[in-house]
Amino acid sequence: MPIFTAIDFDTHEQVAFFYDKGTGLKAIVALHNTNRGPALGGCRMWAYTTEQQAIRDALRLSRGMTYKAAMANLPFGGGKAIVIGDSYTDKSPALFRALGKCIERLGGEYITGEDVGTSVADMDSIGETTSYVRGKSTGSGDPSFFTAVGLCECIRATVKYRLGQSSLKNIKITVQGLGNVGYHLCKCLVKEGAILMVTDINPELVTRVVKEYKVQAIAPEAIYEAETDVFSPCALGAILNDYTIPQLKCSIVAGSANNQLDSQIHGRILADQKILYAPDYVINAGGLINVSCEGASYDAERVMRHVKKIPDTLLQVFQMAETLEIPTNEAADLIAEERFREDGESNHIN
Repeated sequence: MPIFTAIDFDTHEQVAFFYDKGTGLKAIVALHNTNRGPALGGCRMWAYTTEQQAIRDALRLSRGMTYKAAMANLPFGGGKAIVIGDSYTDKSPALFRALGKCIERLGGEYITGEDVGTSVADMDSIGETTSYVRGKSTGSGDPSFFTAVGLCECIRATVKYRLGQSSLKNIKITVQGLGNVGYHLCKCLVKEGAILMVTDINPELVTRVVKEYKVQAIAPEAIYEAETDVFSPCALGAILNDYTIPQLKCSIVAGSANNQLDSQIHGRILADQKILYAPDYVINAGGLINVSCEGASYDAERVMRHVKKIPDTLLQVFQMAETLEIPTNEAADLIAEERFREDGESNHIN
């Protein structure tokens, strides 16, 4: 697969491929932009069907991290590590120690952390062979709670902006994906009085959430056409596409999944359907904010204050989109690019 001419290549600074025969490690580390500082982004482990899919994910996710860090006003750039493999059957401490050695070779240009398919324990294993890792058990730990809090705050702000209601009481919300972030989000939303329908491809996660929070389960394939106020994608990306968008029966899309739009044009399609899209990399930055503050001076209360300011940035995006009469994803890109592009550099994707 070509890299420089790939549709998802966006002037990435570096794409590194790593292999370790002893552990079976097959990894890709993509660095998108480091103008604001070293690339910070999680390590995702997933059983990709093809290597091309893994490369595409690395390119898209690393780009998203650049925009996320810029919108959260963090002194970091964007990067991502992709490990090809089944996180349920292919994991081992040795594999992640091998990955740590690979990250060490990048000399601090990339700092990793937890993401889909990886855990705090995995970060501990990586930390045995490199210091360029965040979210270990001896550090700030699992960042998903902070992601969920920021997301809940942004859903409330979006509901007020679009529906004119200040609280989430009796607001219907469908949550797709019940992993760490989705689980914590459901807890927050139920506490706020929202009415939830939830789904996940893993039935055990659905059972856990339904049992603990007394919410309604819905089949994965039925989530898109469910009548709801808010659709909250919290699983994998590229789920807003030509097939799914026409099925949506919601006023708002606001979730934690990265790269929800299959392509930029789908933001415009959502806008044409009068669906307000809260750009993912704006509203899911809570976890990144948390790990970015890790260190000797780490203060969870200071992190939470920063997380609860995310809705202010989101409202700026909504207002710019309305003023310029452009989709919200394009407005968010314009703001982010102003923050991380070098003088005179512009690469906004229309």
